Amino acid sequence: MNNIKQNFSIKDLENLCGVKAHTIRIWEKRYNLLTPERTETNIRTYSLTNLQKLLNVTYLVNSGYKISRISKLQKNEIDEYARRIVTENSTKSQAINAFKIAMLNFDVALFHSTFNELKEKRTFKSIFNEVFIPFLTEIGFLWQTGTITPSHEHFITHLIKQKLTLSIEQLQHSVATTKKRTFVLFLPQNEIHDLGILYVNYELLSHGYKTIYLGASIPLEDLKHLITIHPDVTFLSYFTVQPEKDAVQSYIEQFDTMINSEKQLEFWMLGKQIQHITNRESKTHRYFESIEALVKQL
Repeated sequence: MNNIKQNFSIKDLENLCGVKAHTIRIWEKRYNLLTPERTETNIRTYSLTNLQKLLNVTYLVNSGYKISRISKLQKNEIDEYARRIVTENSTKSQAINAFKIAMLNFDVALFHSTFNELKEKRTFKSIFNEVFIPFLTEIGFLWQTGTITPSHEHFITHLIKQKLTLSIEQLQHSVATTKKRTFVLFLPQNEIHDLGILYVNYELLSHGYKTIYLGASIPLEDLKHLITIHPDVTFLSYFTVQPEKDAVQSYIEQFDTMINSEKQLEFWMLGKQIQHITNRESKTHRYFESIEALVKQL
């Protein structure tokens, strides 16, 4: 746990809170809003408490409160004001802030309580598309800039997967299969980014399709065994990092040779790697630029 981040630079605060470093310095100097420590080389560092306070201050400012008024409040009062003014329109930003704090503190209870509050007013589909996806996009940026560690990313992604898996199970018990098409969902070998295809599984089930979910890193040879039992299926895969861009076209050709040599089964694909597909003339292949585009075709 030694690599878990406990102190943050002013650039980290800018990335996490969306407030320019220049503005943070003004708030700090003029209103004594934050109390950073300084390194031996006189560089500001901020604690997790400072970050949590700034997240709620930013939320209040964006909700119309004057910084001069906020600066006169104690931290517990700032937290209480932030909770009090949450409305339907502002739930998204406040929830994302709460998820950030849960991630940085490795706080499972805060994640669940925030999710449960959202669930009282929104469907799971709404939460995933309007809160989780923007939040995950931010996480990707924060990870790339070094603001958070892989431990943070893995922790919060695992919790989101838990909620998604639970919602899938509930659908399997509550939504009848009304469509004839059966989808087989899998990721190519060495592809482990399964959150996207897991959500596609949720959408297919909610639309009344039968699914066979195989998950991450599936060799093509394994699909040959499946079609001996289920000969009339539609395959669906999500190419995030695999196959690599120079191997995408040959992977699809290999799929056609191994799986489609006798039967012309449809193969649906999405993910950023599909941009490297050079030949799109096959009548059995379908390509989608996003999950939203795929859902529109269901």
